Amino acid sequence: MLKPSDTWSWYYDNKARSLMLELSMDMVFCVNLPSKVLIDEAFNKSKFSVDDAASYEMFVEYISFLPLSEPRKVELALNCVAAKRFHKPMLPKSWFFESQGDGYCPAEGEVVSLKNDLGEGHFIIVENYECASMCMLVDMDAFALNPVKYMSFCEPVKVMHDRMAKLQVVNSSYYALVG
Repeated sequence: MLKPSDTWSWYYDNKARSLMLELSMDMVFCVNLPSKVLIDEAFNKSKFSVDDAASYEMFVEYISFLPLSEPRKVELALNCVAAKRFHKPMLPKSWFFESQGDGYCPAEGEVVSLKNDLGEGHFIIVENYECASMCMLVDMDAFALNPVKYMSFCEPVKVMHDRMAKLQVVNSSYYALVG
């Protein structure tokens, strides 16, 4: 698994129109966030901070059980760190998801289940607020929000906690909804 370094740095690439994380002289990670959702700080070069490294390690630990390849886990963890640090505040879009009870307050990094009439998806909590959390799709398959709108791997959404259900790891090859 890729280990954070104090030589990593964030920068915005105008040509690619994307936030990038320079990992080394010949390796750059392209963040999966459109420029319109980035705060102003994202457009200035900055170091990968100690807080970024701590967040990265926390996300890596929480996603260790997911049935993803190591490169996909790194991609997910780095996109989570970028969203946590550089995503503009967003309004919840809970109407896409069914209520699953009173809800609970999930921890950052926890993987939860969200569902609607079209299916069930698994999301990692990127940032936790009082009644809602920004979360990111961890499934490789697209998740249908409605018949014409889909979410893709690493796409963020903010959702009220009453739409979330806790997951419990059954074994290392898959996970299941409990409760």
